[in-house]
Amino acid sequence: MTGMLLNPDRLFRKKFVSCMAALAVLLLLSGCESNQRKSSLKIGDRAPDFTATDLEGEKISLHEWRGHPVVLRFWSTDCIYCRADTPIFNEYFDKYKDMGLMVVYLNSGASQEEVARFVSDLAIPFPVVMDKDGAVAALYRVRIVPQTIIIGPEQKINAAVPGGVGEAELQKLLAKYFVNGGKR
Repeated sequence: MTGMLLNPDRLFRKKFVSCMAALAVLLLLSGCESNQRKSSLKIGDRAPDFTATDLEGEKISLHEWRGHPVVLRFWSTDCIYCRADTPIFNEYFDKYKDMGLMVVYLNSGASQEEVARFVSDLAIPFPVVMDKDGAVAALYRVRIVPQTIIIGPEQKINAAVPGGVGEAELQKLLAKYFVNGGKR
């Protein structure tokens, strides 16, 4: 019977080590979480300005589009969602570009040839940017692609959507800018 009892010192050491390990993990997680919270962008925050060059060699700057709704789409060439929903972005842009809609696709992982092939295959009519060093993605705290950021005319972030975007969802996100054919 005495062989089944644990040594009190050994039991204490085991509990102590377990508690210290749990405390270390909690401290590590809370430290990471608070740093992430400080650097996170939130809905309603001012959209970080950027200037970039598109595939056509044109400079684009977010501040130049003040007064217009802007869709930033962070994507990759090997993303099935990006290939599947790009026609939706194309249609929406074609329908509302004359009413001020701006759309920019930003890619930071592929070669220029891969991006050009993607753009050609899907007949993308709006600016496409090679975010080579990921600077714009870092400004917007993009960690996964695809991700769609909706910026209102006042240049505040209105939505951030990770993953694919369907037609109904895009309509819902942008409808307030184009009610009654763009007359608000």
